[in-house]
Amino acid sequence: MPTATLTPDQLDRQAARLHDTDAWQQIVTGWDITIPEPVRSAPPGSLPHPADRHPTDWRDLLSVPVHQLIADSVRSVPPAAPRERPLPGRLGAILPDRFHSWRRIGQPELRPSTHLAYARQILTEWGWQNTPYRLRNARGARCVCGALLTAHRLGYGSLDTVDRAGAWIVAELRSQGWTDLIGPWNRHPGRTAADAVALLDATIRRASHAGQ
Repeated sequence: MPTATLTPDQLDRQAARLHDTDAWQQIVTGWDITIPEPVRSAPPGSLPHPADRHPTDWRDLLSVPVHQLIADSVRSVPPAAPRERPLPGRLGAILPDRFHSWRRIGQPELRPSTHLAYARQILTEWGWQNTPYRLRNARGARCVCGALLTAHRLGYGSLDTVDRAGAWIVAELRSQGWTDLIGPWNRHPGRTAADAVALLDATIRRASHAGQ
C-alpha cells in the first residue's frame, strides 16, 4: 500500500474542507440525539392521551433523560485502548516512515474513532510537540495532525480514514468555540500535551456516538 505523502499542514486543510461540506454537516448534525424524551403518564383516574407511552414503559421510571444517562456513563469510562498491535518502541518513533511501510500490508479498514484511539496512543507513548508544520521533532514526538498521519503510516486506517478523523477533530473544536484549524490550536500559547490528549478523548466520544 502506498505511504501517505501528506504533511500535517496539508492534512489540516483537507480535514477542514471535508468538515465544511454539506455531506459532512449532515453526518455531524444531530450526532448526540438518542431518543425522544419520555412522555409523562396520565394522572391516576384520568384517561391517558393516545400519544402518551404506556405507563409501564421503562423510560418513565427514570429520573433523568436517557441521553443524559448515556452521556454521563460515557464521560465516566475512558476510551478503550486499541487491541490490535502495540506501537513500535521509542526507536520506532524517530525512524523514517518508510521503515514502517510493511505494517500496512493486509491491514483492514478502521472506523475514525479507532484511528483516533491509535493517534492518542502515539501522543501518550511517543510524546506531543507543537513545532509548526512538522510531523515530528528530534525525539519523535508528534503534533495532533502528525499523530493522525503516523497512525496511518503504521497501518491503522486508510487516507480516507485520516481525513474523516481530522474532520471529527474539527467538529469537536468547533463545538468548543475554536474556529481556526487544528494546527493553530495545537501550537497556541499555553497549549499542553494534556490538552491534546483531552481533545482526542472528546473527539473519540463524539465519533463513537455517531457510529463512526
